[in-house]
Amino acid sequence: MQAARLSASYGWAWLLQGWVLFKRQPMTMLFWSLMTSVLINLSYLVPIFGQLLLIIATPTIGFIALNACVHIERHQPVQLAMWLQPLKSPEVKKAMLRLGLCYFLVCLAAGFMAVMPFSQNIVETMSNENLDPEQMMQVVQAPMYLFGLFYVGISILFWHAPALMGWHGIPLKKALFYSMIACWRTKGALIIFTLCWVAIYFAAQFIATGLIQAFGPSFGYFLLTPLNLLMMAYLYCCFYPIYRSVFGQNLANATA
Repeated sequence: MQAARLSASYGWAWLLQGWVLFKRQPMTMLFWSLMTSVLINLSYLVPIFGQLLLIIATPTIGFIALNACVHIERHQPVQLAMWLQPLKSPEVKKAMLRLGLCYFLVCLAAGFMAVMPFSQNIVETMSNENLDPEQMMQVVQAPMYLFGLFYVGISILFWHAPALMGWHGIPLKKALFYSMIACWRTKGALIIFTLCWVAIYFAAQFIATGLIQAFGPSFGYFLLTPLNLLMMAYLYCCFYPIYRSVFGQNLANATA
C-alpha cells in the first residue's frame, strides 16, 4: 500500500469534502450518529464490561461509517439492511475483532502508563474520608493529560487500520505500520484538520453556553442533542475523504 504525500491544505479540503458527503444524505449519517450515541449510552448500563465492549467495537463502528460514505459518494441510498453488510464476510469480522482487541489492549497499556506515575497521589486522595470532588479532579488531571498525549500515538496507529484490514485484507501489524506511515506523510494536513475540529468544538461549547443561559439547563441540553448528533455525523463524513486522498489509488479494492 502506497500512501500519498499531501500538503497541509488538504486538512481544510477534508472538511469541505466531508460536508459535501453529509449534504448528499444527511439523514443517513445522522442515523449512524444516533446509533453510535445509543451504543455509548447502553455501554454505561453494564459498568466496566460495557465500556470494554464499546472500546473493542470502536474500529468496527468507524469501518461501517466508511462503507456508508462509499455508498453516498456513489449516489447509492443506504438502506437499513446495508449497514451491517460490510461485516458479512467472516474474514472481515475476524479482522475487525483482532483490531478491536488490539485497540483495547493498547489503550489499556496507555492508561496504565499514564496512571502509574501518579498512583500514590490518587490512592492517598481516594483514601481520604472527606473526599473533595474538586481535589480529586485536580489529582486525575495530570494522568488524563498524559493519556491524551499517548492517545495521539494510538490514533496514528489505528487511523487507517480499519479500512486497510477490512477492504484490502492487510494483516494487523502491516495495517498499523501503513497507518503510521500514512499519518506521518500527511502530518501537516492532519494537524490543520485537528485544529479545525478543535475550533468547531469550542464554537459548539460557546453555543451550548448561550443555549443554557437563554433557555435554562433542561431545555438548553435538549436543544444541544441534535447539535451533538450533527457534529458526530459530520465528523464521520470527513474520515472517508481522508482515506480516499491518502490511498486513492487503491480504492478499486474497496467493497461497500
